Amino acid sequence: METHTDQLDSRKRPVAGVGRIIGWPGGSLWIGRHLASIQDHAHHAIQISLAMEGSFRIQADGWPEARATRGMVVMPDRRHRFDGCGAWVATLFVEPNSARGAALRERFAGFDIALLSDAEAHEAVRYLHAQYTAAAPDDLMAQFAQGAVCRIAGNPAMAPGEDPRITAALAWMHARLSTPIRLEDVAAITHLSPSRFRHLFVAHTGTSLRAWLLWARVARAVEYAFQGRSWTEAAHEAGFADAAHLARTCRRVFGVAPTMLVPEKAPGTISGRPQESNRP
Repeated sequence: METHTDQLDSRKRPVAGVGRIIGWPGGSLWIGRHLASIQDHAHHAIQISLAMEGSFRIQADGWPEARATRGMVVMPDRRHRFDGCGAWVATLFVEPNSARGAALRERFAGFDIALLSDAEAHEAVRYLHAQYTAAAPDDLMAQFAQGAVCRIAGNPAMAPGEDPRITAALAWMHARLSTPIRLEDVAAITHLSPSRFRHLFVAHTGTSLRAWLLWARVARAVEYAFQGRSWTEAAHEAGFADAAHLARTCRRVFGVAPTMLVPEKAPGTISGRPQESNRP
């Protein structure tokens, strides 16, 4: 990936993190070493961050100072600042409208950011940590990542039910992220008027259609780039005009430029993985 001509030499730019990014329907895993502070930002997805080794710092609006922790859950569209402090961290992004997302929203209702106990964070991430240390393939990593989400969420079957119209709309849009998507077109597949669909979408996802599309496209582009495409190719395949448009949006959504995210084993990057520990 570092051989693409449109990507800057990793040794000549700041690097926020080195690791792997793996996606599945309704979520994604960003796992590796966090090397820099991420500026104030918000995103549509629910964020779960679990330290595999070390700890990180999190600060939200209204907090007088950042707090050190090994586990946290950030609700959708809540502004926050994240400092990885060089720790090895598994961050999971969960679609709020999914069954697991609904379970997380139910458990952490009333919180902007919830800090987990060290014991709960360790228990949730330890199996995923073991797979990461063993360099497991993406499909196995995705399986254990979803298991970690379930441990934090509790039983997803007990969460509020999904609206099949919104579920169908999300699947339809996920399959067409590289193309222009209009509110009227999405509403049509649900057999609702645009205004009715807009209200239903906000009620079930907690965000606007435009904000959801931005997050979904950035997440798709980053995943494609980590699979080996250039940033320009990834931008086009995720529906952005060019790599510059992707970079601006990624900064706004995740608080970091996409070229500050570097895949493992890339030339000039930090290598090695955290060793498993027996810390409770």
